[in-house]
Parts: sequence; structure tokens; C-alpha cells
Amino acid sequence: MGNFVWMVAAAAAVASWAFIAVVVKLVWRPRAISRRLRAQAVGGPGYRFFSGNLGEIRRLRAEGAGVVLDVSSHDFVPIVQPHFRKWVSLYGKTFLFWFGAQPNICLADINIVRQVLSDRTGMYPKDLTNPYFAHLLGKGLVLIDGDEWKRHYKVVHPAFDMDKLKMMTVTISDCTGSMMSEWDSELGMKGGSAEIELSQQFQELTADVISRTAFGSSYSEGKQVFLAQRKLQFLAFSMFLTIQIPGFRYLPTKKNLKIWSLDKKVRSMLRNIIKIRLANKDTMGYGNDLLGLMLETCAPEHDESQQLSMDEIIAECKTFFFGGHDTTSHLLTWTMFLLSTHPEWMRKIRKEVTTMCGDEVPTGDMLNKMNLLNMFLLETLRLYSPVSLISRRTGTNAKFGGIKVPEGTILRIPIATIHRDKEVWGEDADEFKPARFENGVSKAAKHPNALLSFSNGPRSCIGQNFAMIEAKAVITMILQRFSFTLSPKYVHTPISVITLRPKYGLPMILRSLKSSNMILCLLPNGVSKEAKNPNALLSFSSGPRSCIGQNFAMLEAKAEAVF
Repeated sequence: MGNFVWMVAAAAAVASWAFIAVVVKLVWRPRAISRRLRAQAVGGPGYRFFSGNLGEIRRLRAEGAGVVLDVSSHDFVPIVQPHFRKWVSLYGKTFLFWFGAQPNICLADINIVRQVLSDRTGMYPKDLTNPYFAHLLGKGLVLIDGDEWKRHYKVVHPAFDMDKLKMMTVTISDCTGSMMSEWDSELGMKGGSAEIELSQQFQELTADVISRTAFGSSYSEGKQVFLAQRKLQFLAFSMFLTIQIPGFRYLPTKKNLKIWSLDKKVRSMLRNIIKIRLANKDTMGYGNDLLGLMLETCAPEHDESQQLSMDEIIAECKTFFFGGHDTTSHLLTWTMFLLSTHPEWMRKIRKEVTTMCGDEVPTGDMLNKMNLLNMFLLETLRLYSPVSLISRRTGTNAKFGGIKVPEGTILRIPIATIHRDKEVWGEDADEFKPARFENGVSKAAKHPNALLSFSNGPRSCIGQNFAMIEAKAVITMILQRFSFTLSPKYVHTPISVITLRPKYGLPMILRSLKSSNMILCLLPNGVSKEAKNPNALLSFSSGPRSCIGQNFAMLEAKAEAVF
């Protein structure tokens, strides 16, 4: 009887403790934090029990889901980040909101953002509140902090040396040439003009590039990794607007089982690639790709403090694979979209390409001299940054911008919102104007660190030079061989699935520049003198009902041929 009473008392004590813990976490703490920040003039939409502001965020996103923009509009914030658009207008650039009972602070003030991103003390580590991102990216450079990050950085950084990246231009050009050969075949079968969905093409291209430059394999061999990573990406994003219940990620739910299966598959494939490389190192060396350079740095004969375990190398490979192809593919997609909607810039850049490269395959040195193309890519990154949000966490009680913030607060940096801030970029912030980067990134805005597409500070993206070289090489080779216009089927609805992409793809009408040049070269003496009958050319019909647009078509063809 005594034991029973004791057990009942213990159970009651545990239940009482659990109840108090829930009340503290879901009621008292949110109210205390809200009150403390309001006293510092930091407002926000207000906390709702258990769900926080997730209900309103979901509602605003649902309202924006059906929005279709005009192709001349670049303001997709009401679709991708409608809650930031609404709350910045109500509460200012710094405000408090809630993901469940987790406090979040929006940082849309570039001065405070710079303070956070430039910190070297480890006060603002990466946000890992969504554990599913670790399955996608691996716990490599993107997600780790402190001494672990420094150790990984020493191993990975040599692979991104500028001279090594220039050498990779050959591989990038080979992959691009293979893609364009397929385009030529399709255009040949369809009379010199064809509609091609470029978004998917660029995903496959950049997957091929990263497969070869990182792992020495072709896209066909790395395709299973690519497909599994893409499924993981959508699954991870589907968990973004959900309340993270402690321990839930360990339960064998249908979604968790799928994530575990995909993660195991990716890890197994990468492990096999690494084991084969290590088995052949005595006869073939480690290799000159990113994986080989990393394995060589980790070799036993080198400093043990720099060595990475098999699991750590796999994590970096996952980071390479996702970061190396997904973001760059969308940069290419949005660059082609903007070239097609700004033909005057297309002509300028094609002329620059002709001047620098002629018909030759571009080299790293050639690409570095293309100032107009560089300006165009930077403006593309400003308005269509592949990643539209950066997250950090306060590792301890922190103070920035005169505001004291408690430990464990998530800091959300809305890149898309900051890149449209007229106080930073000027009254023309909503316009596409590559010339703003004429004097470099630091002078393009009123703040030298306003471009956040690759983040900023000591934790800025290690692969940014690789991404820019790849984008320049691909765009250069396309401009050398093709003209293109936006398909009438295109629907301008940018969406974010961790990275920014066109919701319905990018259908584009492609034509070979060779056929455009043929129009100008075949009839050197004029139409009326090239045949026995002066009216023998009927491409635009003839007589009073001839095609009204023939002069426009010829002018466009001439411009394409000249530039």
C-alpha cells in the first residue's frame, strides 16, 4: 500500500512539473519576452497560444499563391514573403513574431544585419530549429559553427582557390556544349526554332557540372543523388511552417520514414564514391576535383587536426551537391528570363561576348573581363536571389541595434525585402538596372554590404566564385550560338522552395544564330536581283497583303547577327 501511495505521489509530482513546464514555455515565457521587447520599442503581430503567428503566415501565403505578375514586375515578395511585407509596413524593419512558442525577430535593417553577419565571436550561430535541413545539406560548412566550422573550412577552402576554379571552366564548357548540342538537334528537327523548358535543363546541367567538378562523375552517374536530394529538398521545405515538437523527428511517421530512406540512399551513394577513390589513390591519386582535393588535405600524412571523418566528408559532399547545383541553376534561369525581357542588354552583352571570345570556348581569364555580364548577373542576384531568407540564432543573450534579445531567439534576415529597400538602393530599387553595379558591389547602394545573395561576413558562401564563373561560362556560350525569346506560355510566378524558382518553369523559344546569319548572307545582291522573277522570295508573302511585320523580323535578325 505504501509503495502504491508513493507511486501515485510521484506521478502527481511529474504531472505537476510537466504542467508547469508547459505553462512556462507556452504562456509565461512568450508574454515575458513580448513585454521586454515592447519596452524597447520592438513591436510585432502578437503571440497566439501554441501556434504563435503560423496561422496568419499560412493565410497570407495562401492568398499570395494565386498571384501572377507581369513580366516587367520583379516584386514577388507578396508571393514568397507576404508576412514580411505586411509586418514591416506595420511595425518597422525590426519586429518580433512567433513560430509556435519560438521567438523570431525580423532584421530588415541593413546596419543591424551587417552587425550580425560580421560577428566573429560565435554569438550568432546557424539556425538548426528545422532538423530536416541537416538531412538535405549535411552538417558541413553551411550548418556547423565554432571550432568545427574552422576545421572544416581549412579542409574545404583550398578546393575553391581561384586558379583551380578557372581550370574547372573547361569542365563547365564541356557540360554546356553537350546541352547545347541537344538543343541544336531539336532545333534541326523543328525547322530551326523550338520551345525548350530551360529551368529543368539548367537543373540537369548544373547537376552534371557539380557531379564532374566535385566527384569526377557525369550527370548520368550522379543522377540518383540529384533526384534524391531534390525530393529531400521538397520534404524539408514542407516542414518549414510547422511547429517543431521535441522528439517528433524521431517518430516513424510516413514523412520521417521517407526522409530517412532518402538520406540513407544519398549517404550510401556518396560513401561508395569516396571508398572507390580511396581504394585507387595509390595508382590514380586522389583526383583534381573538389572531392580529390578534400581527400588529399585529409590524408593521414598531413596535419591530424585538419582530418575529417568519413561522415564529415559525406556531409561536405551533400553540401557541395545541393549548394553547387540548385542555387546556380536558378541563377541561370532568372538570368535568361531577364535577358529575354531586356533585349537591349542582351545585345550589349552579346557584343561583349563577341569582342572577348569570338567563337572560342570562354576561358576563366576571358570571363573575368566581361564587365557588362558581371553587372547583369549581380542585378539578377539582387532581384532574384536564389535564397530569399537567411536565419541565425542568438547563442547567448545578445544586444544589437540598441536592442537586448534573449538567448535562443531566431533572427530572420529577409533578403528579398532588403534588396528592394528604397532607403538602401534608391527610388529605382524595384527596377532592373544592372548599371547600378558599374562601380562594383560596394558602391551599388548606399550601404557597402547591401547585396546579401551570398550572405556576408566571415560566413559568406564559400562557393560564390564558383557559381559566378559557372553562370558566366554558360550564359556566354548560349549567347554565342542562340537567340531566344520568352514563350507566350510563360507565367511569371516566382515561388520559394528553399530556393527561388519559376512556379511553372521557363519555356523559351530558341533559334540558332547560324540560321539568322544565313538570312543575311544568302542574298548579297538583294531580293529582286537574286532570281529571274523579282518577286520569287515569298517568305513574307508578296503584294499588298504581305506580312506587316517583315521589317521588324529582319531588323531583329540583323541585330542578332551583328551582336
